[in-house]
Amino acid sequence: MTDLVTIERVDGVAVLRLNREDALNAITLDLARGVAAALIDLDSDDSVRGIVLSGAGTRAFCAGVDLREARGMQVANIESWFGTVCNTYRQILLTNKPVVTALNGIAAGGGFQMALVSDLRVAHPGVRMGQPEINAGIPSIMGSYWMSLHLGWSKNQEMSMTGRLMDAEEAHSLGLINYLVDAESLIDKACEVANMLADKPAVAWQRTKERFREIALSGFNDAFRAGVLGQQESYAAGEAQAIIDGFMAARAKK
Repeated sequence: MTDLVTIERVDGVAVLRLNREDALNAITLDLARGVAAALIDLDSDDSVRGIVLSGAGTRAFCAGVDLREARGMQVANIESWFGTVCNTYRQILLTNKPVVTALNGIAAGGGFQMALVSDLRVAHPGVRMGQPEINAGIPSIMGSYWMSLHLGWSKNQEMSMTGRLMDAEEAHSLGLINYLVDAESLIDKACEVANMLADKPAVAWQRTKERFREIALSGFNDAFRAGVLGQQESYAAGEAQAIIDGFMAARAKK
């Protein structure tokens, strides 16, 4: 198992943490591959009742894709890079056991999307979440697709086009967060929810989850193709690179 993910067992539940605390658990290709592989292993482990996704540290669940890695992408690499990241979302959906995300800080872009494709979400009041990719010159296409399964058209447009982050209370009021608890209770509550789902009648649970999976994946390929084309156009124009360079320069001055 790569050290980019860690696994802890709590009451029969596997707590899978993204382990890049210093980088706000941002997604690299290696991290995406590690999460997908861990989910496959845990789903086939009979001793695991459910899975909780969380992040190392207290600042972030996942701040989205790693901007340094994103800056180095070439147009020719976009499809492979984006495909590896999106496979993480797909693998969460394909996991038969309950998958509950425990949001322990910021969940932005790819991190927000991992949360949206999980079965249920638990968070604490300090969490902020949303789809800020447009502000980095990356079209908000896959994210807007996942949001369309949760939110109405107008709110989806607002979140996708402004790139703003919502606080936990707003996300909870919109149903994006299912359980809002204090930070100290976060993992315990997420494990409790995972065990509660694991206790449901097996056939009814599997068929219910499979139906949600079918609905979620029905538009996945179209969103992926549109996302690839949008990012290729942005990178070909130099837009994403220029914005990322500006962001990194500003951060270096702090």
